[in-house]
Amino acid sequence: MRIAPTRYLLAALCAALPLAAPMAAQDFPSKPITFIVPFAAGSATDQLGRALGQGVSEQSGQSVVIENKPGASAMIGAQAAARAAADGYTVLITTNTTQAANEHLYKTLPYDPVKDFAPVTLLGKGGQIMVVNPSSSAKTVADFLSLAKQSPGKLSFGSGSSSSRIAGELLQQMADVKLLHVPYKSNPLAVTDLLGGQIDMMITDTATGLPQVKAGKLRALGFTGKDRSPLAPDLPTIAEGGVPGYEMGYWFGAYVPAGTPDPVISELQDLLVKATQGAAAKHFYQSTGTAPATSTPQELAEFQRNEAQKWGDIIRKAGIKAE
Repeated sequence: MRIAPTRYLLAALCAALPLAAPMAAQDFPSKPITFIVPFAAGSATDQLGRALGQGVSEQSGQSVVIENKPGASAMIGAQAAARAAADGYTVLITTNTTQAANEHLYKTLPYDPVKDFAPVTLLGKGGQIMVVNPSSSAKTVADFLSLAKQSPGKLSFGSGSSSSRIAGELLQQMADVKLLHVPYKSNPLAVTDLLGGQIDMMITDTATGLPQVKAGKLRALGFTGKDRSPLAPDLPTIAEGGVPGYEMGYWFGAYVPAGTPDPVISELQDLLVKATQGAAAKHFYQSTGTAPATSTPQELAEFQRNEAQKWGDIIRKAGIKAE
């Protein structure tokens, strides 16, 4: 049997290599995909992840598994996603908490929000609502701020995400009040304690807080956006309520571990963008007041850089020291 010279074998192998990546992308996905959500079940990110998972599953014919990994300001879930295989079968469905704010809130992170991930697409943007227990004597933002000024450091606010926390910190800074911060693993857990009277106030995403308001279990005082929420047009913005210039929001994005092949990222981006237009996702956006927003991976990378700078500026101005 005649054996080809080594140099010819190497040449044939090298010629075949460029075909490997496109072939892999054509076969993707060929097994279930896992969406890691770094917040608790029931959170806005969880609701969006499940809605998008349904859309991706319908398109690809593969199931999508949701893994909730809350805790440590979403660092547990982000770390798990960063350490996953870079093959496109693990996707981090996350927010500005892990990708723009945590680097300014903590001296060390168990992951790098830029180096450890490859961006896929932006998924949406939204605002938050300031809520209290109905037993509170505060009926408006101005009422709550008056109570806070009467008892500096006595009234508490809970938060289960950086968006929630920084919204409260910014309120303190701009309204010149002092509140006691109580951290939680996720916003739904903080809402539970607010319902039970363990904390006095929180600023949470509309997906988590608005259903409780509509059920009469919480009282909404204000909306964090520049304009009023279309879901609660009678609710004044916090700026209207007595803190001129106040504005705070949040965003969702999809990421995969760094090193994931570009063709696979492209396929994932296409699946997720189409999923945002599906019935389940549309219901999420409409019911939570979240604005759908998608992007190319490059656009998300640039958006993240700008957001990280913005959040860093807010955190420094609020006088928050990295823990």
